[in-house]
Amino acid sequence: MNNYDIAVVGAGPVGSTFARYMAEEGFKVGLMERKRKIGVPLQCAGLVGKKIKRLNVLPDEFVLNRVCGAHLHSPSGEVLSVAKKKPEAYVLDRMGYDKFLAELAVENGVELLLNHKVVGADIKTGDIRVKNQEKNISTNVIVGADGYSSIVSGEFNPPSKTVQAAQYLVDMGSNVLESDYVHLYVDSRISPGFIWVIPVSESTARIGLFASAGYRELTEILDGFLVKNEKFRNASVIKKYHGLIPVYDPKKMIQKDRALLLGDAASQVKPTTGGGLIMGFKCARIAAAATSNALHEGDIGLLRNYERSYMKEYKNELRIQIEVRKIFESMSNEELDKMFLKLEKGGAEAMISKYGDMDTQSPLIKQMLKSGLLFSILPGILTRRISNLWK
Repeated sequence: MNNYDIAVVGAGPVGSTFARYMAEEGFKVGLMERKRKIGVPLQCAGLVGKKIKRLNVLPDEFVLNRVCGAHLHSPSGEVLSVAKKKPEAYVLDRMGYDKFLAELAVENGVELLLNHKVVGADIKTGDIRVKNQEKNISTNVIVGADGYSSIVSGEFNPPSKTVQAAQYLVDMGSNVLESDYVHLYVDSRISPGFIWVIPVSESTARIGLFASAGYRELTEILDGFLVKNEKFRNASVIKKYHGLIPVYDPKKMIQKDRALLLGDAASQVKPTTGGGLIMGFKCARIAAAATSNALHEGDIGLLRNYERSYMKEYKNELRIQIEVRKIFESMSNEELDKMFLKLEKGGAEAMISKYGDMDTQSPLIKQMLKSGLLFSILPGILTRRISNLWK
């Protein structure tokens, strides 16, 4: 007899949300987490689009700040400013929010198993090996929501490629932040990554970056950024964080036999920014529908509908973001500066303000093509590569 109908490995926000969905339908769900505490350490910038309110439960107590716009900085200091009248994003208390989602899952019937480090999973039989446990856990469906180094994913995928991220929580001292705007700084040294300044309040901010470089190099760049910019020169660092972000991999299998993957384990992250919470929550819903159908019909093979539905939802958007990422990777600082000047002259600020979206970037790219702006800022061959994605 199986211990569970569904066993979820990893009690992050996406795993906890999926587990809750399945428990609400009456399934017996086990949620295994290798750590003793949920949500620690912080490994996220904590900025998410407003869509999150439509996709999941988000109490106001976990919203630290609301953001209406962004200042985009070129390497030489050119600035594009974009904004909406209402908040477009929320700055979250991610540690508190992650814990809340796990507790909400438990309230709905999920069994939370802390300090359960999964060391192996048989995706054909549903047997899961847990460190220091005498007996295997058995289940009908195994869900890998255990991050970029997923044990479940490792059963049928090669290791994920990753990029390093570093972030400081800083106190601005006497300088006051424009708390409803984020700042993004591009630099060819870290492209397609960038430096972000996310205000938590008028006096504190999360300042970080990600790139294909080591943690030491990233902190040197970050330290140099703080010294170079007068606004941040006297800021004091309260805490330092670091972690790895999976690189989106279109070849990654996200379902096989009795197993499926979610969130970072499935490399469900935006190719342009590495963010993945909104996508993860959407995919949790998609996966829940496929899993419920498979278990109700008594046909595990129906789990394959998860990958099909996921690709139908995201294939084109992800292809476009991959091309955007490649373009930024190829550009020098001089080319980035020229691009900013052309964007400013071409009315990009108004266009981005109207069509820009943190999570779905294809409408903006399509509008830039339609207006001819993209042709003016990029070589023809790159523009054709992007325009061909709609053919």
